[in-house]
Amino acid sequence: MDATAKMLKELSEAPGVSGYEREVRKIIRRYVEPHAVIEQDRLGSVVARRTGTSDRPRIMLAAHMDEIGFMVKSVTPEGFLRFLPLGGWFDQVLLAQRVIVKTASGDVPGIIGSKPPHLLTEEERKKVVEKKEMFIDVGATSFEQATDEFGIRPGDPVIPVSSFEVFKNEKIYMGKAWDDRVGCALFIDVLRNLASTTHPNTVYGVGTVQEEVGLRGAETSANVVDPDVAFALEVGIANDVPGSDKEKVQERMGAGPVILIYDRSLIPNIKLRDLVIDTAKAHGIPYQTDFMEGGAADTGRIHLHGSGVPSIVIGVPSRYIHSHAALINRDDYDHAVALITEVVKRLDAATVADLVS
Repeated sequence: MDATAKMLKELSEAPGVSGYEREVRKIIRRYVEPHAVIEQDRLGSVVARRTGTSDRPRIMLAAHMDEIGFMVKSVTPEGFLRFLPLGGWFDQVLLAQRVIVKTASGDVPGIIGSKPPHLLTEEERKKVVEKKEMFIDVGATSFEQATDEFGIRPGDPVIPVSSFEVFKNEKIYMGKAWDDRVGCALFIDVLRNLASTTHPNTVYGVGTVQEEVGLRGAETSANVVDPDVAFALEVGIANDVPGSDKEKVQERMGAGPVILIYDRSLIPNIKLRDLVIDTAKAHGIPYQTDFMEGGAADTGRIHLHGSGVPSIVIGVPSRYIHSHAALINRDDYDHAVALITEVVKRLDAATVADLVS
């Protein structure tokens, strides 16, 4: 496993649901400290500044640190946990999945359960079990054991459990939280690349908080950076599996990074879009274009900062996001790092001014 794979493994396996991103922030700080000056906003977003030959334009590379997960809502008299979702979960992927409850006194393992299928009526068997009917079983026998002995409190974060794995096809990596630890790794590697070259701007790699529950860290960190151009570094939605409707989403794993031409919160700056595509062509970097009608990224907030910020989303195609484990292709990741690095090197003052002319 090379250094990049080890970094991706570390970021993927780190616990960091919305509002509880501290462990991810610590990892990012350690990786970027040799290459950038580090700040932090008061919500917890980490801001790594690398100054080139000019203070402006300021280029913001935003990736959210939080993953989807859960929060303890209450403890039943029998010691089971009711939970709230943090982020968008598909109910069908939850049952029998392992989790960790992060308490002030340590980690408590658990499993998501529901009423046994043997006790369901024929009509109930035909329906998807809803989250509100599920619970987390931590092996407690009473409310008192769960709270007093295990230390579980309402509000404690609950993290999905899934280890990083390299598939038999060694280009395929499986892990939890690719959405959006992939983006965090991207800006770390771009900052590392820029440390060995010149760039006519100042670049900010930003690990944002609470994206999955409303793009919150994107707004506060944009106030810290005051960007002239912004990129959300994300995962894409690969639609290359059996039964998929290719008219809805077009991207494939292994075909290069994806450039979003539309999402629910952003119509990208057209000249910036063309600059990214032209840069990919000039350097022989494969790419895809796609759209996302049902989702949003941090640029949804960032592009509205101040008098407006030309923005776009670049992503690494991924299968099975918003579940316990997803897949990415290492080639897509490497090509995304190369593309973002080359685009940043082109963003001098004249080019950025022309984006809105």
